[in-house]
Amino acid sequence: MEEKVNFTIVGLFVLLLVAALIGGVLWLSSAKSYRTTYDTYQTYMNESVSGLNLNAPVRYRGVEIGRVQKIMLAPDNVEQVQLTLGIVRGTPIKVDTVALLQTHGLTGLTFIELTGGSRTSPELKKQGQNDYPVIKTGPSLMTRLDTSVTALLNNLNRTSASFNALLDDDNRQAFKHTLADVAILSRTLAGRQKSIDSGLGNAALALENTARLTEKFPQLTRQLQQSADAFDRMTDQLGRASVNTSATMESTRVFTGETLPEIHQLVIELRDLTRSLRRVSAEMEQNPGMLIHGKAAAKQGPGE
Repeated sequence: MEEKVNFTIVGLFVLLLVAALIGGVLWLSSAKSYRTTYDTYQTYMNESVSGLNLNAPVRYRGVEIGRVQKIMLAPDNVEQVQLTLGIVRGTPIKVDTVALLQTHGLTGLTFIELTGGSRTSPELKKQGQNDYPVIKTGPSLMTRLDTSVTALLNNLNRTSASFNALLDDDNRQAFKHTLADVAILSRTLAGRQKSIDSGLGNAALALENTARLTEKFPQLTRQLQQSADAFDRMTDQLGRASVNTSATMESTRVFTGETLPEIHQLVIELRDLTRSLRRVSAEMEQNPGMLIHGKAAAKQGPGE
């Protein structure tokens, strides 16, 4: 005689076994997360959060520290998106911590990246009537690129408009005339190439002569100085000779009225010549170009 099988008991046993297996797997895989305590923070995004889903990871400098718990429009500002974040307790969320919207590689998976947070900065606390501490936000990479590209396009448009305004009909005609004048000038210079070469050669020769004259100028100055010294010595000797002659003629009383005045006049003229030579030597030292150009004309006084 066959025994009857109670299918109800068998079904309950199978269901309990499956539930135990599922619970064991979940416990083994996420037992740590169940024992983790999370702190709640909020942040407000000023841009679209397209691609960000619930339970999207929250990372701090690349380390996963929590999940996105809630996504909604800000109650008092429809231009912002309010995100509620669950972050592992003990994570150093500071006053200067910034939340950014990031996209992971080519997969397009969006997550929240926390950056900043200096070591000396105080920890972020709840402020005012907010239910949770609010983390500051910054523009995402895509937003920064969009802003930069938009600014670049605006600059290009302004540059293009300015360039078009610069190249109007009048300016284009003037530019055409300028090119024609440059072409004429080029042909003229090419036709007078020999004259230009000759002029350059003469200028080079003049510079070479000036250089040689400049090299000889110190020697000429020394010679003039020596001549002035010689005239000075001659004047002294003539003066002494005049004194001796005067004494002799006084004693002999011969030619007193004729020779002595002439000798005295000669001494005076020699002294004037010496002073003139010294003055010329000084002027040549201060202005060597006077040998070529001559002495500069004296400036006229008031009313002249």
